[in-house]
Amino acid sequence: MQAIRSTALMLYSAILFGCQSSPSEPVQTPGESVGQCNASALQKLIGERASPALLDQARRQSGAAVARILRPGDIVTLEYNAQRLTLTTNEALEIQRVNCG
Repeated sequence: MQAIRSTALMLYSAILFGCQSSPSEPVQTPGESVGQCNASALQKLIGERASPALLDQARRQSGAAVARILRPGDIVTLEYNAQRLTLTTNEALEIQRVNCG
């Protein structure tokens, strides 16, 4: 009976181990550097209207791997991600702050 339990436990462990996923790397286009975010050159965007196209352009210019637009009342996590660009807007989607993290 003990041998059956041990075998079943090993089988379930192997199945669970196979279900784990590894983090995927961001897709990078030729000539595009992805890594540390640098928002200093994007401060000129303050006052502009945020859009998906502007967000993507800003992400590429900053070197960030990911980007997001935060509106008032949006729920965010407290994790710091040095590869993420954040455009913080007001209700009218006018950019109020540009930062990494």
